[in-house]
Amino acid sequence: MERVGDMIGLTALSTRDWARWRDLRLAALAEAPAAFGTKLADWADAPAERWRDRLAEADLNLVAVLAGRDAGMVSATRTGQATVKLRSMWVAPFARGRGVGDELIRVALHWAEQRGATRATLNVMADNTSAAALYRRHGFADDRLVDKGGWVELVMVR
Repeated sequence: MERVGDMIGLTALSTRDWARWRDLRLAALAEAPAAFGTKLADWADAPAERWRDRLAEADLNLVAVLAGRDAGMVSATRTGQATVKLRSMWVAPFARGRGVGDELIRVALHWAEQRGATRATLNVMADNTSAAALYRRHGFADDRLVDKGGWVELVMVR
């Protein structure tokens, strides 16, 4: 893996940045439809208010930038006093294998730890072995499988 370190920029988004989040999320849903529990058609024509609400419901929304382009995203939501859930993780094809996913996870976990979290969880599609391997590199372990009625997710815990 080529490490680009300081060439990866991370930006925390607010509800004002809904259009940027929308563009990246729609790209993720189009490029990797099997990786998410929601579909492109569910969001393609969503009004601005729905995008702002989505950003507001997460405590942290990060976008990674590589070579001047938005390259990935992750959200983190406090689900308890000491637990944070990572979600909406995606890395654009041009940025895969270049440390973007590692940096998104590293920063999201650091953010969580600074706020007292001692546990992090996430769900990943059970057949997404490359994403599960990324999470395992960061200390996540398989917890259980959840049948979502049409797809199966692996719950991972750190």
